[in-house]
Amino acid sequence: METALNEIFEQHEVSSESLIAVLQDIQETYHYLSEENIQEVAERLSIPLHQVFSVATFYNAFSLKPKGEYLIQVCMGTACHVRGAPRIVEEIERVLDVKRGDTTDDGKYSLDTVNCVGACALGPVMSINGEYHGHLNPSKIERILKAYT
Repeated sequence: METALNEIFEQHEVSSESLIAVLQDIQETYHYLSEENIQEVAERLSIPLHQVFSVATFYNAFSLKPKGEYLIQVCMGTACHVRGAPRIVEEIERVLDVKRGDTTDDGKYSLDTVNCVGACALGPVMSINGEYHGHLNPSKIERILKAYT
């Protein structure tokens, strides 16, 4: 088994109460939850596989598909939506040649939308690996994305 995965398990108590924390650490390390890693979590934490899978598919923070090195999340909450978030998504799709919910062919970027990031005053807002960019308009997108190349 990989060293990184072993290190994740060493950092957590062997109990069902550690499930979400373990899945979060795996997601952060590998950018998604592979079938093999989900099975390993079930075995190591002595949790039924269906329960681990249920948690992994319930929360939007987890992905069963590989994510890019840079996770772009565009807020589509009401404040961001009315201020132009759909145009922001369209511009990112155009610049990166990727559709919402997918990852670029080179595996560098993943584009997702989220319901709200809680930064309504900055709308429209996107985050890239947790770094927020607000007061967006389509003309700012290419410049911001270039900073992540």
